[in-house]
Amino acid sequence: MNSVGEGCTELKREYDQCFNRWFAEKFLKGDRSADPCSELFHKYHTCVQKAIKEKDIPIEGVEFMGPSREKPDS
Repeated sequence: MNSVGEGCTELKREYDQCFNRWFAEKFLKGDRSADPCSELFHKYHTCVQKAIKEKDIPIEGVEFMGPSREKPDS
């Protein structure tokens, strides 16, 4: 799946590969050490935010999750 911004698609692919590898090879085997993909996620997240602004996509009221963020209480 492509990203919201064409320039972000490669970053998304890199992050997805990193996360999937960490999840399968570490997390599912009990290794709960830090996610090594945080830097890639930050780069991708920054790119997506820029693309959203450039495309003038309304996101008011939308909650975003990412590394080190807890799910808000409902």
